[in-house]
Amino acid sequence: DKAGSGGSNVKMANTSTYVSDGGNVSQNTVQGLAKGWINFNGTGTIAARDSYNFSSLTDNGPGDYTVGVTNDMSSADYAALATCGLDSGGSRAFCSTDTHTTTSVKVLLRQAASNNNIDAADVQSGLLGDLA
Repeated sequence: DKAGSGGSNVKMANTSTYVSDGGNVSQNTVQGLAKGWINFNGTGTIAARDSYNFSSLTDNGPGDYTVGVTNDMSSADYAALATCGLDSGGSRAFCSTDTHTTTSVKVLLRQAASNNNIDAADVQSGLLGDLA
C-alpha cells in the first residue's frame, strides 16, 4: 500500500532517503535507524521488559550480561550503547558495552564508589549500524 492510503503494509527500501527542508542535505533513512534496543531488569532473575531485535539475555554474574541479537549485524564494527539506573544498593552505577560480535553484545555495570561489578534494576542497550 502507498503511505497515506490507510494500509498497514508500507515498506521502506534500504535506499530510502530524507531530503532536508532546504533541499541541501540528504540522508539514508534506513541507515540512521536504531537496529535494536532492549530494556531489562538486571537484578535477581533477569528479564527483558521490552526489546526489539534482541533474542536472548544471559546473566554472566554480577553486572555482566550478554544480549543476543535476532537479526545479525553486518560486522562487529557497529556502535553498541548502554545506560543504567542506580545499582541495587542505591549507588550510582557506570554502564558500558564490552565485546560485541555480529550476534551479541556484552553489557557491563560497575559501582562508581568501589569499581566492582554490580547489578542494577534498570538497564538498557541499543545498536546502531548496518544489518547483515
